[in-house]
Amino acid sequence: MSDTILDPKYDPRSDGAMREGAAKLVRPRHAATLIIVRRDGPQPRLLMGRRAGGHSFMPGKWVFPGGRVDRTDFTAPSATDLRPEVETALRLTARHRNEAALPRALAMAAVRETFEEVGLLLAKPAPVRPGAGPWRDFLAQGAQPDLAALSFVARAITPPYRPKRFDARFFMAEAEALTSLERLPDCGELDEVAWVDLEETLALDLPNITRFVVQEIAERLKTPARPIPFMRFLNGARRLEHL
Repeated sequence: MSDTILDPKYDPRSDGAMREGAAKLVRPRHAATLIIVRRDGPQPRLLMGRRAGGHSFMPGKWVFPGGRVDRTDFTAPSATDLRPEVETALRLTARHRNEAALPRALAMAAVRETFEEVGLLLAKPAPVRPGAGPWRDFLAQGAQPDLAALSFVARAITPPYRPKRFDARFFMAEAEALTSLERLPDCGELDEVAWVDLEETLALDLPNITRFVVQEIAERLKTPARPIPFMRFLNGARRLEHL
């Protein structure tokens, strides 16, 4: 996949719900997404999930697990800290000076949402009670998220003409950092979950930003030191910058 297809000027207005003309501009919410890469086959595979058709946001689309930051993400325990270079890059994305704790909360949100949406846990091994499901149960039993396993690979802010907006940070981790490749049966908010060959992901029904990030991941797996792309809407147009 070449850089020529990393076009920042897509997110057509016809590709999703639009904010009503008289509606107040929505402030983007902090959010985090986790891309898990599995390399035990002929080519890398990405963990993808399909959103239910009844969702008001991106119904039926294939996405990476993720969601908005919860207040508990600021205080939940972890086995490891973010690597210094990851924390430094995330600090550059803070919108206010009082968001010193935001990098860690974003990372925790990515791990938590992955657990809640697909039933996989990025953590140091810990004993798990059979049948335990809720996130708080795992934390109470000593399951400690492995934040050092995360790389920060992209940032994107939903355009202002959408009724729901997110300031999303995309993380990547190797599947080997999961406690297990077996999904927990009590978890899962996505209709369908699959490990998809990297080259086949673009044939899925993807949101445009997910398509962009898939192509970025393909390049990053070849060149890990690539600068981190930042997609946003500025002065009436999509703009691609790098952190």
